[in-house]
Amino acid sequence: MIVIEKSYIENIPYLHLVKEEERNQPLPLCFFIHGFTSAKEHNLHYAYYLAEKGFRVVLPDCLEHGERATGKTEEELGGVFWKIVLNSIHELSILKSHFEEKGLLIDNGIGVAGTSMGGIVTLGALTQYDWISSAVSLMGNPSYVKFAKAQLAHLKSAGYQLPFSEEEVKAILDELSKYDLSLQPEKLNGRPLMFWHGRKDKVVPFHLTEEFYKAILPAYEGNEDNILFIADDKADHKVSREGVMKLVEWFEKHLSA
Repeated sequence: MIVIEKSYIENIPYLHLVKEEERNQPLPLCFFIHGFTSAKEHNLHYAYYLAEKGFRVVLPDCLEHGERATGKTEEELGGVFWKIVLNSIHELSILKSHFEEKGLLIDNGIGVAGTSMGGIVTLGALTQYDWISSAVSLMGNPSYVKFAKAQLAHLKSAGYQLPFSEEEVKAILDELSKYDLSLQPEKLNGRPLMFWHGRKDKVVPFHLTEEFYKAILPAYEGNEDNILFIADDKADHKVSREGVMKLVEWFEKHLSA
């Protein structure tokens, strides 16, 4: 039986899914990060499939989302989008330390994945943590600086008055560059990485993800099993069932004890 437990670590609400008979055993652990304006409960189907395969799965609520929502409109959330992303990356370390202290981790057994904003968090986390053994980005984007510049350009063209000075924008972009995987692809160090992205995605640019994938391919020469890019010709900004199942297969292949 799969157990779903709601808990908190340092005010971070999360759901914890695991087979009941294995809940106190060291297991491969998967973190799954939800998307923008979503919440941890919306990704329970991913967690259930992974728990069935013998993984411990943790679904946190990001800042300003789910139980942590403070009533901001979608537009207001957009203004703190990158703050949420970077905070989520930092909180992964807090969550990981909790399970490590309890002796519930296995060597080389931590996976991180997410949809949309969660995929963006996943790819940024790879620049910070060498303890991530494998990762899956669903509709994510590794090119933080390019994506942020595109967001700013879109807002300006729509006539939106930016609440930042030029100096503040530069400071934000400088900070984002520290987490931009496209600017430091060597941080991957050959780790297993899967991408899923719909070609018709109008929210997170498909071309930036594909561009990055093509750029890192040479680094995986001789180790092609560790890199996978699935482009769905029909999909927009919604993961297909095939994408869901491919994620499960990926972690089963690269994280199982």
